[in-house]
Amino acid sequence: MSGSAAPKPFEEIATRLGLPFQAEIHDADIESVWLSRLPLAFTKANLLLPLRIEDGVLLVAMGDPSNLLALDELQGAVNTPVQAIVSPPEEVLSAINRLYARHSGSAQEVVAELEADELSTVASQFNRPQDLLDLTDEAPVIRLLNSILFQAVKERASDIHIEPFEREVDVRFRIDGILYKMLSPPKLVQESLTSRVKIMAGLNIAEKRLPQDGRFRVIVAGRDVDIRVSIIPTFFGERTVLRILDKQRGVLSLTDIGLPARENVVIERLLTRTSGIILVTGPTGSGKTTTLYSALTTINSPDKNIITIEDPIEYQLPGVGQIQVNPKIDLTFANGLRSILRQDPDIIMVGEIRDAETAEIAMQASLTGHLVLSTLHTNDSPTAITRLIDMGIEPFMVASTLSAVLAQRLVRRICPHCIEEYRPEREYAGITLPDRLFRGKGCERCFNLGTTGRTGIYELLPIDAELCSMIIRRTSAKEIKEYALSKGMRTLRDDGLQKAFAGATTLEEVLRVTQDDYADISL
Repeated sequence: MSGSAAPKPFEEIATRLGLPFQAEIHDADIESVWLSRLPLAFTKANLLLPLRIEDGVLLVAMGDPSNLLALDELQGAVNTPVQAIVSPPEEVLSAINRLYARHSGSAQEVVAELEADELSTVASQFNRPQDLLDLTDEAPVIRLLNSILFQAVKERASDIHIEPFEREVDVRFRIDGILYKMLSPPKLVQESLTSRVKIMAGLNIAEKRLPQDGRFRVIVAGRDVDIRVSIIPTFFGERTVLRILDKQRGVLSLTDIGLPARENVVIERLLTRTSGIILVTGPTGSGKTTTLYSALTTINSPDKNIITIEDPIEYQLPGVGQIQVNPKIDLTFANGLRSILRQDPDIIMVGEIRDAETAEIAMQASLTGHLVLSTLHTNDSPTAITRLIDMGIEPFMVASTLSAVLAQRLVRRICPHCIEEYRPEREYAGITLPDRLFRGKGCERCFNLGTTGRTGIYELLPIDAELCSMIIRRTSAKEIKEYALSKGMRTLRDDGLQKAFAGATTLEEVLRVTQDDYADISL
């Protein structure tokens, strides 16, 4: 026995039962015709997946080979002799989710299947008063929304926009920060589709005049997905936006989000302090909250009391107390922050500094021995300093509490499966280019977009003694930036260009997300 690896548990089971063993299930092993003949619920409940016909026998991967009843039921359903192959349960389940997701109908196909008689039934219900709950029980509407959700998760969308217009309804997905029009379902299903979303989110289906917010959870292809719902009234009906939070993605480390090594070292050093404020700035949707979560994960340990106040809570962090802002009961950032200070925290995260009151309390918390992390809406890091002063915070308070400002944007990553080199012009938009750059051709894996996922580009401004003096003198953001550049600060564009030259993103993408910072607009 020496020198030979011990067999794995499922190999032992296969050997005892006299059955073949298959550790991995590849797409090429499977004849897709069998997927359409078996319901997804049956295959998942019994952990079995039909593979292919060999010598007149259907080979079936089974995570539970002792389930002979399910095997007999399968044989009766397909009217073909079957032979079990033992595979690890997690491998069978993963293959089921992957393959059924690929062969399920798209939302566009579901729209096409809405037959004329079904639409006429829906239309007749709009012509007379009826309980909206009954209306949303129509199978086509439920099937349409389910297929939209399924397709959005499959295509890595972060948001779904359902937008009513005079004669049509548009459904758009935001994928890697860009909106794409996916389908236009019939105008007749607009209200029932919105009502179905309201029911799932626990909202008032009779209220159509006021904005409503809610959330619900669904399981999509074995993945636990949290969906935030925002509904607002518009002239042509209620507009719905669904924010998709895939819990399986989890919280990334500072390195995973694209923070360069040099800036990472500085941030990690600042996170070991017992006081001070670290601000993350950028426009909406630039990944600020993700960066704060990554920072908290870096310093989270049993000996630290970490409390956050957020709007909304996007991910649950183990070992961290998280408070959801609720303006209806006057639980604002400022009021919540006051209460947090009575909970003996070591580290506080404030989702966003929106007003002078919140900023002042955060700075007082920092002065009394708390490390505070928060976000602010500014285009670059130097502007964050002048923004705080413009909000009414005394310059000496800003200078004595602020540790660093990290500005950021998100850029789309080049798809690793279809990346290609090309020779650019020597100069573009005033930038001297290297001999080669990279782009994505577009392939099946990235839905022919050429990009998959996003990474961050960053601009870190640590506050030193000279900057403290400049802040107290109310120095302009332009002068602060010039000083920071002289001390070696890399701008957002500098970091973006480095990532483009290394093949992480494209030159056009970097210029797209940083153009506002370099716009020279004169009237």
